[in-house]
Amino acid sequence: MSDGAPYGDGDPYRLADEAAAYLRQNGFGDHDVLLVLGSGWQGVANGFGAPTASVEMADVPGFRRPTAEGHGTRILSVQAGRQRVLVLLGRTHLYEGHGPAAVVHGVRTAYRLGCTVAVLTNANGALRRNWQPGQCMVVRDHLNLGWISPLVGARFVDLTDAYSPRLRELAKAAHPDFVEGVYAMLPGPHYETAAEAKALAMLGADAVGMSTVLETIAAREHGMEVLALSMITVVEGADTGIDPTEVVAQAAESSQALSPVLREIITRLGESP
Repeated sequence: MSDGAPYGDGDPYRLADEAAAYLRQNGFGDHDVLLVLGSGWQGVANGFGAPTASVEMADVPGFRRPTAEGHGTRILSVQAGRQRVLVLLGRTHLYEGHGPAAVVHGVRTAYRLGCTVAVLTNANGALRRNWQPGQCMVVRDHLNLGWISPLVGARFVDLTDAYSPRLRELAKAAHPDFVEGVYAMLPGPHYETAAEAKALAMLGADAVGMSTVLETIAAREHGMEVLALSMITVVEGADTGIDPTEVVAQAAESSQALSPVLREIITRLGESP
């Protein structure tokens, strides 16, 4: 089911077809929702019960073994109410050097398996001093400061409502303590300087990270609704600096409490018009 993209032999859409076919051959049928678990979020998968299918990402065509700390390496199929959920326990980041097509391969594969919703999670650094580590932000909009797109050629995708207003309201109804804001993606892997953090805040960003944005673009290309949840792990501008291990530990501790909330949100998708 190649989309006729100008990629030649390296057509990522054809590769997504191959990945979906491999998953179907290994117990993965049609799915409704894609759930990508970012840094420290892996424990959330336990709240969905035993998977009905499970494979190593690196065994699936086009997928690479995640290398970032706090990321898992498997793809699962789980159930949440009437929703069949394709769970990626980790992701590929732009800074790993494989290009934007590799970053969004999971999204394109999920679309081939029938997913119409993408729930994307990550860990961030907050740019608001009144926010605290452990709070979770519903992404309202983003700033793509990686200055790159997973789209090639005349693929004009409207990102006006990149993050579904319907899903954002559903999430906040399930967990009123969620905050809402704008997520800025930088390419990484280094963290930003204090001056850069200040500039990002002036541009309208509420939090900063290194993922999610390219996946959102790819999801919207295929008409998928997107909900992005971003765990605050550190408040930018603190004199103590940023420790990557502590970032993952904070995300893991805080996201664990959200496991039943995330399952409730996804379950409600099957009940919403």
